[in-house]
Amino acid sequence: MFDKVLIANRGEIALRIIRACREMGLKTVAVYSEADRDALHVRFADEDICIGPGPANLSYLDFKRIIAAAEVTNAGAIHPGYGFLAENADFAEICESCDLTFIGPTPEQIRNLGDKIQAKTLMKKAGVPCIPGSEGIVPTFSDAAKLANEIGYPVILKAVSGGGGKGMRVCYDDAECERGFHLASTEAGSAFGNPDLYLEKLVIDPHHVEIQIIGDTHGNYFHFGERDCSIQRRHQKLIEETPSPIVDDELRQRMGEAAVNGARVAGYRGVGTIEFLVDSDHNFYFMEMNTRIQVEHPITEEAYEVDLVKDQLKVALGEKLTYKQEDLKPKWAAIECRINAEDPDKDFRPMPGKITAMHMPGGPGIRIDRAVYTGYSIPPYYDSMIGKLIVRARTRKEALVKMRFALEEMVIEGIPTTISFHQKIFQHKDFLAGNYSIDFMEKKFNVEQSEEDLPGESSAQLTIRRQGEAKTTTTDRPDSIVTTHEVETDKDAINTGEEN
Repeated sequence: MFDKVLIANRGEIALRIIRACREMGLKTVAVYSEADRDALHVRFADEDICIGPGPANLSYLDFKRIIAAAEVTNAGAIHPGYGFLAENADFAEICESCDLTFIGPTPEQIRNLGDKIQAKTLMKKAGVPCIPGSEGIVPTFSDAAKLANEIGYPVILKAVSGGGGKGMRVCYDDAECERGFHLASTEAGSAFGNPDLYLEKLVIDPHHVEIQIIGDTHGNYFHFGERDCSIQRRHQKLIEETPSPIVDDELRQRMGEAAVNGARVAGYRGVGTIEFLVDSDHNFYFMEMNTRIQVEHPITEEAYEVDLVKDQLKVALGEKLTYKQEDLKPKWAAIECRINAEDPDKDFRPMPGKITAMHMPGGPGIRIDRAVYTGYSIPPYYDSMIGKLIVRARTRKEALVKMRFALEEMVIEGIPTTISFHQKIFQHKDFLAGNYSIDFMEKKFNVEQSEEDLPGESSAQLTIRRQGEAKTTTTDRPDSIVTTHEVETDKDAINTGEEN
């Protein structure tokens, strides 16, 4: 039991947790870096304590400073939010050893589900569909090539401990497999300290659809439907919506049951998200599990009229969840836009700086999760997300209209933002029709992945690069093939504080 929660995070998620704690009668402690001294989460927490300089590795990622802050303030629990230490099993273990409740899954669950091979093994045991590929690591190029020929090219080599497109290579033949194996292994070893790779078949023209689940300590498991997160750039989500335009009631039930079965086999505790790729024939395949609250959790809360952060706290307090799965159906259509301090005209370069003026939209069905204000200076050390604009309406068509007008009403001055780019998306006929998939941004807006920053290439990018090398043409491979890691992965968000 605990009555005071230390929030090991910053920004809008820290404020979100503070509000939930207040409603439950729990005291809160905000930790902050010197760069966040004037942040709103510091102002509204019951207590606050500085834990170091601006760089995350000297503050929000420093185990010792956070544990010391909890001990000094007599906090009984730590909520990690998302990003930073939220999926760090060692940190969760240290919390437990210091008699601090870690508001999330157990260290063992974080480790098992954070390792892609172990997670895939668990999901197969639960009967969750998985993409054909290796049963474990592929130790050599010869092993990879042999399997690739058995299941058929194209395939994807991926780092066991990877994320964000790093340690990943698309292969269309043995020659590419040999080159890709050595490059991906070297890259994975450098980025994650683990050079091991595994191999999977590619999925054609998929949607990225995730299922929100929760489990308590009494053996109860529930799901809250799906979120479609296919509109991304550089493996980071821009827009999410629920219900998904490609998911019907029958598919939602099948995916939900699969996700719950996976969580049950894992003995999972708390909220989590099981992510799938869904092809045009409504086949779905397990991709990964995120063992914490997601950035996009508000659209599920709006659509299902629930409070997932309160549910996290209730589970951590040992309470029994009282939902009935048959009652958990979407009551609203909800859409979220992530508004970032980035310049779309300069390759979405992050643009920290001072907000000189701001006006937020309002009205029924509009929610804004943010921690910025007029006069606030966005520091350069963390993720560029300013906030999240969420709308809900009775139908997707009504939600699209509401979002379009909300974006028009949203004004942020002093720094470049992605508001204008979101407006372009909400005017695109294919997006409005729900006719989109993972490669929408590439195909419709020519937003390419950076080969230098993100070694995992999309098919379009690969074709462009190879055309420059006079090695292939656009007719050599289908534009619609997308890898399972050219979608949102959150592991490298640990360095930013925001979930990618």
